[in-house]
Amino acid sequence: MSMNYYEESLRLHDLNRGKMEIVSRVPLKTKDDLSTAYTPGVAQPCLEIRDDPENVYRYTPKGRTVAVVSDGSAVLGLGNIGGLASIPVMEGKAILFKAFGNVDAVPICLDTQDTEEIIHIVRNIAPVFGGINLEDISAPRCFEIERRLQEALDIPVFHDDQHGTAVVVSAAAINAFRLLGRPLRDVKVAINGAGAAGTAVSRMLLALGVRDIVVCDSKGAISAERLSELSRDKIDLLEITNKGDVRGGLAEAVRGRDLFVGVSGPRLLTEGMVAEMNERPVIFAMSNPEPEIMPELAKAAGAAVVGTGRSDFPNQINNVLVFPGIFKGALAARAKAITEDMKVAAAYALADVIRPEELRPDYIIPGAFDGAVAGAVAGAVARAWEERKP
Repeated sequence: MSMNYYEESLRLHDLNRGKMEIVSRVPLKTKDDLSTAYTPGVAQPCLEIRDDPENVYRYTPKGRTVAVVSDGSAVLGLGNIGGLASIPVMEGKAILFKAFGNVDAVPICLDTQDTEEIIHIVRNIAPVFGGINLEDISAPRCFEIERRLQEALDIPVFHDDQHGTAVVVSAAAINAFRLLGRPLRDVKVAINGAGAAGTAVSRMLLALGVRDIVVCDSKGAISAERLSELSRDKIDLLEITNKGDVRGGLAEAVRGRDLFVGVSGPRLLTEGMVAEMNERPVIFAMSNPEPEIMPELAKAAGAAVVGTGRSDFPNQINNVLVFPGIFKGALAARAKAITEDMKVAAAYALADVIRPEELRPDYIIPGAFDGAVAGAVAGAVARAWEERKP
């Protein structure tokens, strides 16, 4: 009998009153312990930091700690539930950081969805953190929030819903087309979903050498005929995609394509649409909990490789494969940002965890518990940052 994860999760959270606790790294058993860890001894590291701010990385947890910041406006599968209700998700994200990357993370769930307030708050809590992971903030506000925070801060600001998704999708695409023997430059892509994830996936695939991408939103292909109704962000996206000016709905957008990436909603891709794609297409249907098309239907329609966001199917395309390692590497290198080169390096490092001879249609991406993943991603990210220095 299968476990009811909803009921079990409720029991777990109730029993433990959440999932995290704070544990001291130093003893507090004697008067000397107290005087060293706190007053009067603690004054000395404070003075060292005052005299040289770089000492904050030597004497505090800044260099190993990340803030997981959300306003609860776009929580996966739940929508706009607000900061308070998002606490279990952000706390979950924090323990994933620790379990998979040995990075300490603190959930910061905000009682505001005002762009200016969020930017102001994060800027002013940033001194204690070595990086900011923005989470479940709705588009298009997430683009401006990330951009302005990165401009204002000298630590990495990373919106995982955008870039984590883009990196893991890219790694899966690298291996899927390695398996099929097709170079990425020749792959034609259709992406369903033009929000934060779809936009970032588009940019990332272009950085990997893909040249032909069509993106759809709820009204169909983002094309020149819709220019007057498009938001600024979608106009920017159109400038780098749909060079063939494909028009119409999803059915028209996927016709003759090699790769479908779904970051949208359930049951939007039909068997008939898959059958109209190029021979032996690759399907990444990542809507949760129900994908754009179920794997067995996609395979029956001719798909060679299928991935989803779910753990109960092969090829789970999940951000947990990348964000712990990306931050682990960025913190180790004392990076001030996470660059495009770092994301590309992370994608190839994740793909390379699987040796070419190990690739199979049901194994193009490592599992979440593969112990080689975080170290490989972290090393690649740190090297990419170091290589960019003059």
